[in-house]
Amino acid sequence: VEAVYTSLGIDPTRGLCILDGLALDERPPQPDMANLILQVYNPRVASEVKLSLMEYYPDDYKVWVVRAAGVPHEEKMIEVPLYELDRLPWIDHLTSLYLPPRPRAESKPKPEPGYPEAEFPLDPLVKVMDALLGPGGCPWDREQTHQSLRPYLIEETYEVIEALDDGDMDKLADELGDLLLQIVFHAALAREREYFDINDVILKITQKMIRRHPHVFGEAKVESAGEVLVNWEQIKRQEVKEANGYLSGIPRMLPALLRAQKVQAKAARVGFDWPSIEGAWEKVKEELKELEEAQLNGSHGQKFEELGDLLFAVVNLARFYGVDSETALTRTIDKFIRRFGYIEAKAIKEGRSLHQLTLLEMDHWWEEAKHKE
Repeated sequence: VEAVYTSLGIDPTRGLCILDGLALDERPPQPDMANLILQVYNPRVASEVKLSLMEYYPDDYKVWVVRAAGVPHEEKMIEVPLYELDRLPWIDHLTSLYLPPRPRAESKPKPEPGYPEAEFPLDPLVKVMDALLGPGGCPWDREQTHQSLRPYLIEETYEVIEALDDGDMDKLADELGDLLLQIVFHAALAREREYFDINDVILKITQKMIRRHPHVFGEAKVESAGEVLVNWEQIKRQEVKEANGYLSGIPRMLPALLRAQKVQAKAARVGFDWPSIEGAWEKVKEELKELEEAQLNGSHGQKFEELGDLLFAVVNLARFYGVDSETALTRTIDKFIRRFGYIEAKAIKEGRSLHQLTLLEMDHWWEEAKHKE
């Protein structure tokens, strides 16, 4: 690689992306940077590389083909338009391809056929993040890592959910922006180590959505949303080998109620489910009975297990009703806080603290709050 730098007279410290010509679909070029592509070892590979690059560069973009860099009497360098790359007969295992950076105004991928160019680019936010992480930027931002940002990503996600539950669209726009910042932040940190950047993130999710919707972007036919989900899972299994089992793709770090619901729904897609809601109801009753028996005769460990089984069964019942367990429980928690706040307000009005109230008084005001809703 150093021999290529020397032969071309380029300074890699000014920015250079080194890529594998056999994996451009996984890590595409960065047109606003210089790119050095290795593994262009025969005309067939050169042809595939050319087609991939034409998604990001004009067909006549001038590129440098370098063979045997630094080898006396063997080195060869030639500048050719991109469309002629695979027409060079002397390409072999010593060949590399150098693409100089494009002017910024031109440095964006070609849109997919039939799709307009992006109307809402992320460039301004990416530039702000670059400034924060660059020399003279923010000391706090520059100290962050993927792991140190983890709690903020979780926090911002929950704040988006709160805005959704509140039905506050202005707040939702604000919180979605905060969540988007976290994505741009992680992409910027990854780019510093040359893992990926925000373009890779957007490209991957765009390709995934097109791939998983063959009924929209392909020739597949579906009759219902259920068929869409079945197709989605089949395509996903083709993409990612689930080495640890069918259910292993569901993240362990999800909230427990949400994870339970996803596990049950995914199992149901392959037929492991009650034929009707009656079966789900009977399972709840069975688990409740086993918890009662554990309460009378069991150890703490047995009670722990039976309570978990009961919660799992209730989530399954909610799934049959079409109720999201996480949302339902969140609303109940909010309702409890609201009613308890009414009790607290009543106590303050009487010049008393919560500790001075009797259970009977608190229960009376609780019922008052309930009837006012």
